[in-house]
Amino acid sequence: MRPVLPIGVLVMAYGGPEALDEIPGYLADIRAGRPTPRAVLEEITESYRAIGGRSPLLEISRRQVDALANELGGTYRCYLGMRHWSPWIEEVVGDMLEDGIAHAVSLVLAPHFSALSVARYQQRIGDGLELYRGRIELAHVPSYHDAPGLIEAFAGRVGEGLARWPGEERDRVHVVFSAHSLPQRVLADGDPYDAQCRETARLVAGRAGLAPDSWSWSYQSAGRMPEPWAGPDLGEHLEELAGRGIRDVVVVPVGFVSDHVELLFDVDVRAKEIAERLEVRLERPPALNDDPLFVSTLAGLVRVRAESWLAAAAA
Repeated sequence: MRPVLPIGVLVMAYGGPEALDEIPGYLADIRAGRPTPRAVLEEITESYRAIGGRSPLLEISRRQVDALANELGGTYRCYLGMRHWSPWIEEVVGDMLEDGIAHAVSLVLAPHFSALSVARYQQRIGDGLELYRGRIELAHVPSYHDAPGLIEAFAGRVGEGLARWPGEERDRVHVVFSAHSLPQRVLADGDPYDAQCRETARLVAGRAGLAPDSWSWSYQSAGRMPEPWAGPDLGEHLEELAGRGIRDVVVVPVGFVSDHVELLFDVDVRAKEIAERLEVRLERPPALNDDPLFVSTLAGLVRVRAESWLAAAAA
């Protein structure tokens, strides 16, 4: 059957509370209904209070999707779904079915694949199709950690961070690339996440012209679960760098493409407090957000996966 246009594009992000009183429900969804310990709830509430009482993720994600829709043009219809908050992925799939979408590309606003992250977003799509008893032919973008446009965009952020020091002082600045940590058991089972994250860091360092000894890797934002998480943790890594005499650091979180709590609090507040205690200057350039180069990279990924459908529709 000839594909029916427009082609759907389902862009997915993690989700986040837009008010402090939404945090208990948000955590209940993340924890699959398991009770949230009071200490954890209070800690996370204070994290959001420190960044203004809400997550900016939905607003930023909408800007990204609007920019992507503008880049792709009328042949495509873009949708935004959140994994852990409204608009829920499952309900957005229902909207797509109601709109008559028969073919769609899905992508997550996270460049690196993990069975614990991207695969679960894809499962939410399947849940939505089952819930609404519909069918959409889907082409998933599993990862884009080495996409040239992504690497170029992150290299630009490295340059932006280094530019906060006078030119004659930049040689002493150390760049730390980071991503959200995962439980060690997941990576030990052969999950590609760690290798993809480190490859992104290596490619960005090369594109930015960094010397091998002027950058390093760390994880951040480990979960509050009683099991080992991948490291080194960003705070511990800052202590190690300070012990080597490094006093100027740029953190570029290549595992994130949007400014939200893991950056606005975990880096800009928590890590910066550690750095100040260590007498280290820490700077972080903005996340990619709706950077035109990043958006055009996403558009390219979508077009490649839709090529066969467009060709069939034009035949």
